[in-house]
Amino acid sequence: MTTPAPVSPVLSARSLGYGYTGRAIGRNVTLDVAAGEVVCLLGPNGSGKTTLFKTLLGLLPAQEGDVFVDGNPLASLSRQQLARRIAYVPQAHAAQFPYRVLDMVVMGRTAHLGLFAAPAEADRIRAHAALSSLGIAELADQPYTRISGGQRQLALIARALAQDAPVIVMDEPTASLDFGNQVVVLREVKRLAARGLAVVLSTHDPDHAFAIANRVLLLHDGGLIAQGSPHDVLTPSRLRAVYGVDVSIEKLAEGATICTPDYGT
Repeated sequence: MTTPAPVSPVLSARSLGYGYTGRAIGRNVTLDVAAGEVVCLLGPNGSGKTTLFKTLLGLLPAQEGDVFVDGNPLASLSRQQLARRIAYVPQAHAAQFPYRVLDMVVMGRTAHLGLFAAPAEADRIRAHAALSSLGIAELADQPYTRISGGQRQLALIARALAQDAPVIVMDEPTASLDFGNQVVVLREVKRLAARGLAVVLSTHDPDHAFAIANRVLLLHDGGLIAQGSPHDVLTPSRLRAVYGVDVSIEKLAEGATICTPDYGT
């Protein structure tokens, strides 16, 4: 029997320390993300998920260790080269300028344009396709400042899809969405991974990790305390230690796994 060749990571970190000037947030984080994989980060508020993402993206300098993209040191890549490899979906933010939603999504094509080049019709077609894939094509001509927070989050995800990068990093992409749109986003994440993209996302919901993640990273007290499959990492004892609540983990007859908190009597 032939042993499969090891899969090279498209995004990796080695002994990474991250934080802000004069303040360390996390230390000694090592991770690899491969094409076609969904990796979920979980951890309580203040555990450094957003700061870790910004360091992986080069928006903050690493305090220790190294980040690699396709095996290349992050520092060796230009901003345009990096934008062609990694798309970022931040948490939904308050809009400042009344761009059309379509114009916001077309901005995801910037990494593929030359200096001073304007978007072409092909770029607008790609942006329309991204909006349609998330079920919000009807928002294309709406002012970005006039749509809801949840719709803005979907528009930001569409912008990342239009970027056509092989890695997508999503910072709590379902946090401001209603139940139906959470399902839309999680389905899209699974579809992207099936197409061979690598997706890294943070979430506060263990059920989301059970539903879509190949691997989970659990952050707490300034470090990575566990990583592995959702069933190996998200145990009742670990969730109790990290979040301070008792939970039960149950596998349903149809195969899904759910995490149920103990709300008391």
